Amino acid sequence: MSCKQKSTETIEIRGVYGNPKPLWDKGFNLNKLGVNAIFVHSGSINHDMVNRARSEEVMVYAEFATLNGINYVETHPEAWAINEKGEKVKAASWFMGVCTTEPGFRQYRFGQLRDLLLEYDLDGVWMDYVHWHAQFEEPEPILPETCFCDNCLDGFSKESRIEIPEGITSEKSLWILNHHDESWRNWRCKVIYDWTYEIKSIIKEIRPNALLGLYHCPWDDQEFNSARRRILGLDYNLLKETIDVFSPMVYHGRMGREPDWVKENIQWFSNRLNIKKDSYPKLWPIVQAYNNPGVISNEEFEIVLKGGLAGESSGVMMFTTSAVADDKGKTEVMKKVYTNLMEKSRN
Repeated sequence: MSCKQKSTETIEIRGVYGNPKPLWDKGFNLNKLGVNAIFVHSGSINHDMVNRARSEEVMVYAEFATLNGINYVETHPEAWAINEKGEKVKAASWFMGVCTTEPGFRQYRFGQLRDLLLEYDLDGVWMDYVHWHAQFEEPEPILPETCFCDNCLDGFSKESRIEIPEGITSEKSLWILNHHDESWRNWRCKVIYDWTYEIKSIIKEIRPNALLGLYHCPWDDQEFNSARRRILGLDYNLLKETIDVFSPMVYHGRMGREPDWVKENIQWFSNRLNIKKDSYPKLWPIVQAYNNPGVISNEEFEIVLKGGLAGESSGVMMFTTSAVADDKGKTEVMKKVYTNLMEKSRN
C-alpha cells in the first residue's frame, strides 16, 4: 500500500459544523454532498434531526458549550470570574467566561451533559469554550489574568500547598504572580484538564462508545508570550490523556492569517502531539467558511479545507453549515473535496 493510498483511506470525517437544516432546505442529501458527520450545538439537536442524519448515513456529534458563562453569571454572580484587580471581568469581545472552579456551575454543566447523553444516542461530544476567560478568536486577542475569586485562591492554596498572605484580592494576586507564577499556571492548566476528565467520565458512563472532542485555540507554544497555556490554561501534555479528538479552530480570517497558515498549523500540531491517523488522540480541525470578518472566497475556502487535512489529520469540518449552504460556490467546493475523498477511499 502506498503512502498516498493510506493517507486517503484514513480520512474518517468529512464534516459540517452547524444545524444541517440550511442544506436540507435546499434539497440536499448530506451523503451525496460527501458529508458523513454533523457537529451541532447541543441545544439545537432534536430527534428528527438525528433520525434524518442517520438515514443519510451521517454521524452526529454534539458541540457542548462548556465554559461559556453568558446568561449564567448574570443570575449567579458567585460564578463571575475575577481579575487581578479584584474586579469582575468584562466580556472579552463577544465571549463571557465563567469561574471554572465554582461548584454550582460545575454541577449545572455536568447535569446538562447527562441529560443530553441520556436523551440522544450521539457519536460524540465536542467540548467548546474550554479555557479561562479570554478571547483568542481575534487578530489582537484579549488576554486577562483570572480568576482570583476566593474559591480559586483557596483551591490554588490547598492543592499547591502554598499559603497566601492576608490582604485584599489585588495584593494576593500580585503576590502569587510575583512569587509563584509557575505554580499558578500549572494549577490553572490542571483545572481545565479536570473538566475534560470529568466530562469524559460522564460520557463513558452513559455512552461508552462516544468520543470526546475538543474545539480549542490553535496557537503554538510561543504565540502571544505562550498565552495558550499561560492565560487560556491549555496544556497539550495533560489534555492528550483525556481527549479523543483535537479540533483546532484554525479560523484564518478571524485571526488575520493567510489561508496557507491552516496547513502549516495542522502540520505543526501533528508533530507537536505526535498524532498518528490510525490511533488516538486524533486530529479533525475546523476551518472557516463564514464571511466574518470580510469575505472568505471560494478559493480561500478550498485552500483551508484541504489545509485542514494536512499532516496527520484524519478529518475536517467547517464553520458554518449555513455559510456553505447560502453560497453555491462554497457548496460546490465542499462537494468536490468531500466526494473526491469518498471516491479515493473506495479505490
